[in-house]
Amino acid sequence: MTYDVIIIGAGVTGAAVARELSRYNVEVCVLDKEEDVCCGTSKANSAIIHAGYDAEPESNMAKMNVRGNYMMDQLCKDLDVPFKRNGSLVVCVHEEMLPGLKELYDKGVKNGVPGMKLLNREEALAMEPNLSENVQGALYAETAGIICPFKLNIAMAENANVNGVDFRFNTRVEKITKGEDGLWHLRTNNGEYKTRYVVNAAGVYADVFHNMVSEEKIHIIERRGEYYLLDRTVGDHVSHTIFPQPNKFGKGVLVAPTVHGNLLVGPTAIDQDDKDATNTTQFGMDQITAKASENVKNLPLRSVITSFSGLRAHEDNQEFILGEVKDAPGFIDCAGIESPGLSSSPAIGEYIGNLLRDMMKLTEKENWIATRKDVLDPKKLSLEERNVLIKKNPAYGQIICRCESVTEGEILDAIHRPLGARSLDGIKRRTRAGMGRCQAGFCSPRVMDILARELGLPLTEITKSGGKSQIVLEHSKEVAE
Repeated sequence: MTYDVIIIGAGVTGAAVARELSRYNVEVCVLDKEEDVCCGTSKANSAIIHAGYDAEPESNMAKMNVRGNYMMDQLCKDLDVPFKRNGSLVVCVHEEMLPGLKELYDKGVKNGVPGMKLLNREEALAMEPNLSENVQGALYAETAGIICPFKLNIAMAENANVNGVDFRFNTRVEKITKGEDGLWHLRTNNGEYKTRYVVNAAGVYADVFHNMVSEEKIHIIERRGEYYLLDRTVGDHVSHTIFPQPNKFGKGVLVAPTVHGNLLVGPTAIDQDDKDATNTTQFGMDQITAKASENVKNLPLRSVITSFSGLRAHEDNQEFILGEVKDAPGFIDCAGIESPGLSSSPAIGEYIGNLLRDMMKLTEKENWIATRKDVLDPKKLSLEERNVLIKKNPAYGQIICRCESVTEGEILDAIHRPLGARSLDGIKRRTRAGMGRCQAGFCSPRVMDILARELGLPLTEITKSGGKSQIVLEHSKEVAE
């Protein structure tokens, strides 16, 4: 199969690039080794939109962060993605470190971050009563926000797909070479693909693909970050995103509300040499507890409902690598996309989209669709509207997930919409079925039955997250016989 552009990676960066390219008359395909979009770093992060004061001035990180933050309101409105500007506080708990807040403020000014303010101890505590008693001051940034990272990734991918971009899942790129025909040849486990241009948005694997085609090597460290997620009953412990002062390993362990009403605490920063190891550890959990408690008091950690970890693609120079590789014409890097990658994704998509538009002299589609509607949530309707909906479609009156009040109608929508869910995790990311207090203990069998029925598959082929993650391995009746 031959395309004009192939994007490697269906995470938030790849989806953002795909959506931007879908504006133009060009044949685009996204390849991903997993069974769905949003299966790597994009599904396991802090779910926050950074203001942009932390990155070095004039860096790609700074430019993309500030521009991406600015774009987020309209993008989330167009794509029906939950987003809230709750603001952030960088907290100083040691008096001798107060000058560091001023340095961050000055860096933010250079980066063009609006709405920042240096707070004294009393002002900080007035905004957040549960800050540590040791707080000496804080940097407030009003433009920081919280978002659903799954919904953002899925929404951009769905919108790209509706506008003509192909997505090929369970397709692992194994080798990239330049053919005598002048095209890039991508050998995969599902055959060969050819393309004029490659966009490398492969997260922690971006260095692997870059180094296949370039003599100028790059190196990405897999930096593991572990998190606690707390129940909605304690989601109001803080109202802003609370950061410690940053260090060389990143922005530190934060405490933040989520757009869905939970409380998120983390991440750690553990460098490793395994690009797929996302296990959590007791050491990591202990680190989260100790470090978060330095900035926020009385953390209600007895209300933890789950822990998880994700990998950040930390490039050696701590910078986003964006653009065409000098000694590999037609190969475009989106490499080293760690925090603030989620915040920067719309801007990265815009930047790479404009780059390819100019390189390929692309023309805009006359019928490009800019908007998309999320899975219908009956909880957002009035009682009268909900009753009308249930009368019209009784599936919306059948609760499947009790913790999150997710209905069968929502699950059916998640399965049958563009790039629909094919696994328990796919349903979870689109509807939140299984994300509540019992962590899918009640609803998994029901969701599996619906998936099997709608996809025409036996239960033994329904997985948690694709691959070999089957829940039901065999039928007990057949074993007994």
